[in-house]
This record gives sequence, C-alpha cells and structure tokens, in this order.
Amino acid sequence: MSAHPFSSAEQPEFLATLYEITRELNSSLELDTVLENVMDRVIEVTGAERGFLMLKNERGELEFQVARGLDRSDLASPEFQVSTSIIRQVEQTHQPMLTDNAQRDDRLAGGESIMLLGLRSILCVPILVKERLIGLVYVDNRLHSGIFNQHHRDLLAAFASQAGIAIENARLYQVAVEKGRMEKELQMAKEIQRSWLPHTLPHILGYELAADWRSAREVAGDFYDCFALPTGDWGVVIADVSDKGAPAALFMAVTRSLLRSAALVTPTPQAALQHTNLSILKDTDTGMFVTVYLTVLHSGGRITAVNAGHNRPLLYSARRRAFTFLPRGGHPLGWFEELALQPRTYRLEAGDVLVLYTDGLTEAENEAHEPFGAERLAQVVAEHAESPAADILTAIVEAVQEFMGQTPPFDDMTLVVVRYTGA
Repeated sequence: MSAHPFSSAEQPEFLATLYEITRELNSSLELDTVLENVMDRVIEVTGAERGFLMLKNERGELEFQVARGLDRSDLASPEFQVSTSIIRQVEQTHQPMLTDNAQRDDRLAGGESIMLLGLRSILCVPILVKERLIGLVYVDNRLHSGIFNQHHRDLLAAFASQAGIAIENARLYQVAVEKGRMEKELQMAKEIQRSWLPHTLPHILGYELAADWRSAREVAGDFYDCFALPTGDWGVVIADVSDKGAPAALFMAVTRSLLRSAALVTPTPQAALQHTNLSILKDTDTGMFVTVYLTVLHSGGRITAVNAGHNRPLLYSARRRAFTFLPRGGHPLGWFEELALQPRTYRLEAGDVLVLYTDGLTEAENEAHEPFGAERLAQVVAEHAESPAADILTAIVEAVQEFMGQTPPFDDMTLVVVRYTGA
C-alpha cells in the first residue's frame, strides 16, 4: 500500500481542506454559486493570486465559468490572462501540470502569453468524468516563483475529481428541471388546445354527431369543429395542418379562428374557405398549409360539402349497403390564392353515415408497417352502420388501436362521424 503524498503533519490538513471543498460542492445544485465559492477556497489554501475554472460547452470548446482574484473579485477578459500553452497541454494530455517558474521552464519555451503576462507559478489540472475531459482548473501567481508544490497539485487534482461529479450532477439536475418544465408547459398547451375543440357536439334535428381527437405528440395540427351558421344550418369542419407538434398547433389555432369567423360572415362554405385562405396568406409566412373539409348540414338530410385538398371522406348508404369515397378536389389553404373549390351537394337517407377523418387514421401502421387503409375503415363502418354515431366512432377507434398494437402513432388522428337518422 503506497504512502499518501502528504507528510503525516500535512495529511490531516489536506483531508480537512478536501472535505470542506467537497461539502461546498455538494451543498447546492446552483453550480455557478458553488464554483465561485470553491474557487475562493482553492485560492486561499494554495496561496494563488488568481483562479480560473473552464468547462467544455456543447461544441466541445473550453469556456471560462469562474475567474477570481485574491479579493474574491471577478476578473474581466480571463482568456487574455492565462497561459494558453499550459491549458492546451493539459487539455491534450489529461494530466496535471505544475511549474514553479514559468519564465525558466523549458517545457514552456516559446509560450508568448507566459512572457507577456509575466507568469511565474502556475498549476493546472483536468476535470475528468469517466476519463472524459469536461473542464480545467487553473491557478497562478504572477509575483512569486515556487508558490505551488506537489501537495497543492494533489489537493487540486482531488478537488477536480469531486468537482467533475458535482458538475455532472448539476447538469443532469438542470436537464431534469428543464425537461419537467417543458413537459408541464406542453401538457398545459395540450389542455388549452383541447379546450378549443367543442366540449360537446350539438343535438341537430335529424343528425347524430360524434368526434375523436388524438395527438401523436403533446400537441397536434389536426382539429375538428362544429358551429351554428346564421342561416340556421350547421357547419362541420375537419382539418389537418401539414406539420406536427407546437408549430402545427399554433397554425391550427389561427386557422380555426379564421375559419369560424369567415363562416359567420360569408354566404357559402367555399367563400368561407377562400376568405380564410387569403387571411392566412396575408398574415402568416410559415411555409405550412392546412387541408380542410367543410360540410354544411341542412335540414332534411341535404348536405353541402367543399374539399380543400383533404383526403376523401367515406359516405355509407344504408339502403344500398354500399360505401363511396367522396371526391378530393381543391387546394390546401396557405399555398395558392385560388383554391379551385367545387361545392357538392348530397342527399342523405335515414341510416346513412358520413365519416370525416385525417390521414393519421388510414395511414396508421401495424408492426409490419402495413397501413390501416381506407378499405378497413369502410368495413368497420359497414359492420356498425346501424348503431348510433358514437358507437360507430368507438368501433373505428378500437379497430385502429387493435390494428396498430404496440406501434406508436406517427401522425395525429382526428375523426368525425355524422349519421342521418331521418327524424
């Protein structure tokens, strides 16, 4: 068993000092304050004139975090006050470096910063975590030679070892705090976004409505809406923003508000979509677009539908026991000034079912990367068409979830079921 590098007289002081420094390091997770206090203590016990602590940034470059003087003051422009040759050598070798007279040290011959700054006693040690360099501790004295010895080197090396652990713990803590804050904010954003959707769907004479909204991430770009029109009819909207996540959620909120407002002041659904499109082109420059399917429910089973680049809704005929996918048509909002919209009118009979959905439903994949597809959707609707709209919706959602198994969704999924009862 090797002897401790300190003499028996010095060893208790060494251990006491290291204990104090370690306790200081572990006293808080506020890293900046801790490191400043510790550097003050290191300067005191080593007799250094100045102390510097550098940490590697995300780019792998050393940055000064603490630069302190004897009077515990912060030093300005520390990068111009230290020996770059010593810092570079310790960074490359991961070994401590001690010089008791830098002016005459052959290892530092040619070091311009040493000569210009008049540096004499210098001690620099690496901060390592699992043999990975995360920073350096550097102390010096410009006035006196021979200030530092091997004991100071060992003390500073021991401190650096403890500092590495404390720094990593503080960084992990900050990451955890930031992650927790972000998760909380995203959860709040999701709740706010959900509150924009209709809490309950209205009871419309002759119609049953049911809807479901699921985000692939914390927030979504899909949305649905249902609102009364000045004519006494009802507007039903389903839409899908081209992006995902927070940008799509913001774009969704803008589009929903604009479309609702436009539907109340324009005479036709195609006019409402055109008005919304021009507002988006005028006020936003995101590069995103949104596909929309707007349906107006009239009394007696007549509906007027306008497709702005959205996928094809499914229309099931109860009398014929057959389904049809309605035409696509039109351009998404936010791309072109002219949308090329073509309104279409349909007459529903009792028991007919209209299913509006975003492509997150039909493109949902199973573990074999097979899409759920439109044919499976049609089959589920046909099997449950005589049930209320809410039950049809539940059957579709459960069929998609069973098909996906453990595969996570890669896109938002929104679904609206309209069933005409004929009442």
